[in-house]
Amino acid sequence: MDLAFLHPLYEHPGPWASVYVGSSAPSESMAHERSLTAAAVSHELAEQGADEATCRAVLRAVEELRHDAEPHGRAFFARDGQVVLDPPLTSPPPANQAFWSPLPRTAPLLELAGEDPVCLVAYVDRRGARFELRGALGGEDAGAVAGRQWPLHRTSTSDWSERHFQLRVENTWEHNAAEVADALAGCQEETRADLLILVGEDRERHAVRDRLPQQLLDRVVEAPHGAGSRLLDEDVERVRTEHVRRRAAEEIERFLAARSPDAEGRPGAVEDVAELVEAAREHRIDELLVRPEGPDTHRALWVGEDPDQVAVRRTELRTLGLAEDHALSARADDALLRSVVTTGAPAISVTAAAEATEREVPVGGLGALLRWK
Repeated sequence: MDLAFLHPLYEHPGPWASVYVGSSAPSESMAHERSLTAAAVSHELAEQGADEATCRAVLRAVEELRHDAEPHGRAFFARDGQVVLDPPLTSPPPANQAFWSPLPRTAPLLELAGEDPVCLVAYVDRRGARFELRGALGGEDAGAVAGRQWPLHRTSTSDWSERHFQLRVENTWEHNAAEVADALAGCQEETRADLLILVGEDRERHAVRDRLPQQLLDRVVEAPHGAGSRLLDEDVERVRTEHVRRRAAEEIERFLAARSPDAEGRPGAVEDVAELVEAAREHRIDELLVRPEGPDTHRALWVGEDPDQVAVRRTELRTLGLAEDHALSARADDALLRSVVTTGAPAISVTAAAEATEREVPVGGLGALLRWK
């Protein structure tokens, strides 16, 4: 997950209000339900010690959700009476949550707004194709391509002229498949879609796939549906879920392989909290892996205002230029996420892969692939 959008959260000191609110199904009572939710999370923040201005800002923001059509909900991050960031969620939270803490509570975003693979669906037939972008937040038309419209159908006779006509039909099909493949590759480059789903009859799908650039083939999924019907949401969600699971599994395999030291005795991956903190301070985390249910995720670390001021022991902060009485306690997952955001490294939740393989990796819930240069 690219975390660059979180930068505004680390440009100001805390404490921070972090709120996760799910969307309810449209109904006559939706506005009333949203007001009750807004009051509940505002009250929870006040109970945790949040200032009145920040509670009011969150209350207003959550109430405004009744005017939005977000399918899954939103997260809100506020401080000093202002909502600084309110990203939409790509999965609904298990329950509405509110946190008041020294650092913004960003770790849940890895699952609730994390891997959101965008699918470019191509409804293919012999005449061309129409494209559609589909993601967790809905879909939109992405254009169409029309190939040659004649001739398109074979005949059943064996006359020479008819065989010649059939050859022209074959040429038309091949020409149209090439046109669709070129247009699909261009649309993928423009939209940066993670997956390409080809919908249509077997021959048309295969003809287009065979003409796609080699570098796109590992993104292609074929759906044996008629091109005239829209791909069902559950079909798209199945493809997206499998992609997320496969990518998480690949990162776990990379992580396991990288734990062995290289020729210079340096490991390419670590999961001990002290080693993770050291790597964060030295800007050596190349990717952070998080398994939210792991015991180390909620372990307390000591932090200062500077992202490099993070330590396992409070006394260590003296060597980092921070007086002990200015140190704050924060969750390990949130502290390490702040570090990787400020150094431009990505992070990924490996829950999907852990559930599929029944392996608790990383063991404590936190791990990192390292860079040494």
